[in-house]
Amino acid sequence: MDADASEQTSARPASRPRPKWARRLALLGPAFVASIAYVDPGNVAANLTAGARYGFLLLWVLVLANASAMLVQYLSSKLGIVTGKSLPELLAERLGRPARLAFWAQAEIVSAATDLAEVLGGAIALNLLFGLPLVAGGVIVGVASIGLLAVQTRSQRRFEFAVMALLAVIAVGFVAGAVVSPVDWSGFAGGLVPRFEGSDTVLLAASMLGATVMPHAVYLHSALSRDRHRTDKSQKHRRALLAANRVDVIAALVIAGVVNIAMLVLAADALRGVPGTDTIPGAHAAIAHALGPVVGVAFAIGLLASGFASSSVGAYAGAVVMGALLKVKVPLLLRRAVTLIPAIVVLAVGVDPTWALVLSQVVLSIGIPFAIIPLIRLTGSRAVMGDAVDAVRTRVLAVIVAAGIVVLNVVLVVLAF
Repeated sequence: MDADASEQTSARPASRPRPKWARRLALLGPAFVASIAYVDPGNVAANLTAGARYGFLLLWVLVLANASAMLVQYLSSKLGIVTGKSLPELLAERLGRPARLAFWAQAEIVSAATDLAEVLGGAIALNLLFGLPLVAGGVIVGVASIGLLAVQTRSQRRFEFAVMALLAVIAVGFVAGAVVSPVDWSGFAGGLVPRFEGSDTVLLAASMLGATVMPHAVYLHSALSRDRHRTDKSQKHRRALLAANRVDVIAALVIAGVVNIAMLVLAADALRGVPGTDTIPGAHAAIAHALGPVVGVAFAIGLLASGFASSSVGAYAGAVVMGALLKVKVPLLLRRAVTLIPAIVVLAVGVDPTWALVLSQVVLSIGIPFAIIPLIRLTGSRAVMGDAVDAVRTRVLAVIVAAGIVVLNVVLVVLAF
């Protein structure tokens, strides 16, 4: 009997290796998690406000910001793949204790601004869909994000799939209105010409930039890519990861870019000049009135999915930064519960949620240089990257991007005072 079984086993054909495209597809995912930061509720507030107030004027900001985001996220993921360490870990190795604590402090301020935007957005969505008070909605968003993070603690891949599913919901929810509403293509083309109209447009541009190139996404992406390299450190696997990484970043950021542009286009076409549409509830009401209740519900569902997903990703990023810079491992779910408190307080005291969202993105914009300048220095260092060091043209382009962001933030601070 055993001999027969042995013969049958040996007669079975060996399992066929997966085709190359399937192996490459299995490597995708980290950029889609990071891309959630680019379609969070802060983006919704900034893009709708810009479109409703100024039409297509600031469309060029979104296009340039998304192109910059592709470069920045590619460098971040490449850093994690090549070094096997996250950006915060590499910074912790190079900074003295005072500098490390100061860097962590600014990163926590940025993280708090991120969390505020995400919880506020989800709470607004629940209010629009079910009439829930904002405080109750904020608590539900926090609980939902804890549930999503619980998936991450069990399986990184399942977490990536869950986030990718939410990204699909976000895309459908926010693009639906732009598809239904006719587009003013001449206005669209005019919006690609860089220009400002007063200090308020500079503030909005900084807000849109902070909502698009997000510091916590830079920190997190390097950690997600690092984790993909831990099980197999061979050169062959690294080359496969780098090749898949380019596809991952381009696909994820193209989707995020289309969603952001669709939001501004929708506001510029359907909401321009309509009273109250520079707030999310006002914009939702106008969208539902102009394009029908189905589109209005789709928009609110997209906003809710954005709040759920981005809140989880933001908490994950904060834990990565804290663990690397403070050498403290706070349980991810506990951190999520604690960092939820400031957002709930803001909701409870009655601050205008849309304007709080826009201001939170300005804070994020100020935090961007602290993430991308060290990133550019590290990926441009042969001592760190070896033969994967950035090419000269990549370094030059990255410096131009960083310089543009720093200049915009200096202008923003000057105008603010």
